[in-house]
Amino acid sequence: MKFGDIMELKEILEVSILLDYYRNLLSERQKRYLLEHFEEDLSLSEIGKKYNVSRQAVYDNIKRGIKILKDYEKKVGFYKRDMRLKNALEQLLCEYDQKKLEKIIKENF
Repeated sequence: MKFGDIMELKEILEVSILLDYYRNLLSERQKRYLLEHFEEDLSLSEIGKKYNVSRQAVYDNIKRGIKILKDYEKKVGFYKRDMRLKNALEQLLCEYDQKKLEKIIKENF
């Protein structure tokens, strides 16, 4: 069973997105394990064999890494900010208004 099997698809997507934002803030080991598991679809056992560590060690590192990613997002909020900006721009695309554009610029930059 893979770690992802016990996570909902929504959570897996969230981890992948947060990895894009904050991966360089993780330890090298956590980053490697998370990338190999979520992006290369390796199982915990496969990662463990590759690095000569137990499946449990891989699981623990991934679990800690996910917590760290979520903590960074809570504190920094880059993903949330980008989603707000994306939504505002999509609305602007549907109903362009110079004042709306100026408001978006003022709020985000």
